[in-house]
Amino acid sequence: MFFADCHTHSSCSPDGSIPMAEMARTAVQYGLSCLTLTDHCDLLSLEGEPTPTFDWSPLRVQRTEMLARYGTQLDLPYGLEFGCGHLDPAASDKILAEPGLDFVIGSVHNLSPAAGGKDFYFVPYESTEDCVRALDDYFASLLVLAAGPYYDVMGHIIYPLRYMTGDFDKPDLRRWRDEIHEILRLAAESGRGIEINTWKGQTLGEWLPIVREFRSVGGEFVTVGSDAHATEPIGRGVREAYQMMRDCGFRYVAVYHERKPDMYKLD
Repeated sequence: MFFADCHTHSSCSPDGSIPMAEMARTAVQYGLSCLTLTDHCDLLSLEGEPTPTFDWSPLRVQRTEMLARYGTQLDLPYGLEFGCGHLDPAASDKILAEPGLDFVIGSVHNLSPAAGGKDFYFVPYESTEDCVRALDDYFASLLVLAAGPYYDVMGHIIYPLRYMTGDFDKPDLRRWRDEIHEILRLAAESGRGIEINTWKGQTLGEWLPIVREFRSVGGEFVTVGSDAHATEPIGRGVREAYQMMRDCGFRYVAVYHERKPDMYKLD
């Protein structure tokens, strides 16, 4: 069975610690057909300061070693998780001109600059109201990102929910039904896709209404990724996500090469 994990991070990400070659070695051991390393590039720092440049050199060095050791054993597309690309078009164009780039996940990890720009991981969620404010800001940013050119798939659309774990009622995403519908419609109509981000196998059921809605607006391209930042979680939840896709009417999963989707049948 074809088995691809299209969202993973190596030590080239600030929150990763495992070299690319080690990630690839584990993917081979686990029987993956494809592993896409999508290391972080964000146009805002964790505290919300602009970061308009990106040094590709560490990725190039590690990727060369990884391909030499494992490039004949599995597919290893050249990926990037690109955060808040809509904030600085000139910087985005320059960063994404990297030769050989295969795949760009468009993400929003931060509050908007007007709201302080802090990474959602560091936002204090002390009440349902705090969560609602953060999600209002988040989906407004995603709408702008979805309308632009700086992604191949929209990354982890339900991202902030993973940090809203306090002793309060987590907001119901139906509150943002119109915004989510428009984000998915924009991605579908521009020929782009979405990802099912299993967050190391911890989020699956939450994706069902998103995947159904993407299908209903004509969405075709869906990737699946574990968001693993270490070797052990590689591939977690991917098989279950494939079954969810089948249940929602999808027959193929996408893997990107040269910024275009190649389609693999969901056996």
